[in-house]
Parts: sequence; C-alpha cells; structure tokens
Amino acid sequence: MPVEHVYGTMVTMTTYGTWLRGDERGWTSDGLIWPADPILEAADRDRMLHPPFVFDPDRLYGIGAEIGKSLMTRQHQRILALTVQTWHVHFVVAESDVHISDVVKCAKEAVRYHLRAGRPIWTDDADKRFCFDKISLRNRIHYVERHNTECGLPPRPWPFVIGYEE
Repeated sequence: MPVEHVYGTMVTMTTYGTWLRGDERGWTSDGLIWPADPILEAADRDRMLHPPFVFDPDRLYGIGAEIGKSLMTRQHQRILALTVQTWHVHFVVAESDVHISDVVKCAKEAVRYHLRAGRPIWTDDADKRFCFDKISLRNRIHYVERHNTECGLPPRPWPFVIGYEE
C-alpha cells in the first residue's frame, strides 16, 4: 500500500496543567477525540505536582523566536505558521525527513532551556495534524495565523515564518 504524501504538519503543544484529560473542551488520546469527563479531569488535577503553567504575555514573542531558531538551526525545518499563546503553541512545519516527534521535542526543549523555569512547563506529547493535501495545509496555516491576528499581531510575526505559496 503506498504511503500518503504529507505536505506539512500542524503541532499543538499545551502547557502543564492547562488541558487535562476529561476537560470540558474535549481532549485527545491516541488520535481519538474524547468527551468531557469531570471525574477523570479531577483525578488528573489531584495528581499534579505543580500548579498549571502559563507563559508571561510579555515573553510570547521571545518564546516564538526560540522555537523558530531551534527548529531551523537544529533540524532545518521550514516553519509555515507559528503562534504562541499563554497556555499553548501551534506551529505548522513543511514536509520533512525529521520524525514529527523529534520536531516536537526540539521545540519544547528550546522553550524549556530559554525559560529555565525549574519545573514542568509542558504537557506530555503534543497533538499532531498531518496535512495530506494542499487544502488542509492552507486551512491549518490560516487557523494558526488567525490566532495571531485575533491578538492584534500580523499573521506572521516572526521573520522566519515563510507561509505557504504554491
């Protein structure tokens, strides 16, 4: 069976304790979307060793810069879209030979090193949405860019974000 071509991947990374299993917004596990489960969410919250972590709004641009620098220099990624919010990060990378879990690890480690928080700042893993056609790639890029414009920023606030042009 032939392998489908991946044009790019959108990654969502959430900060520690801000989106637990059972969350009322829904949650994902092993690629499946699950409904709210207050009992599961409460149990996860009770197991937390630290309070939820959010980024200082004044540091969002610098966090994005560190993610971009690390992904480009260490893994030669082409970043098509990026947004950094107080409790989550979305980015879209173009097709690559680097396994997406290694891309996620690189991005998370760049922020961890940059902030030196001395405590967990990320949830485990990340949500990955593979784009098997140009339409889904464009839609995911616009989704990420919309986060920036809704905050009063340009769609591509960092100079390394190249967008997608056919």
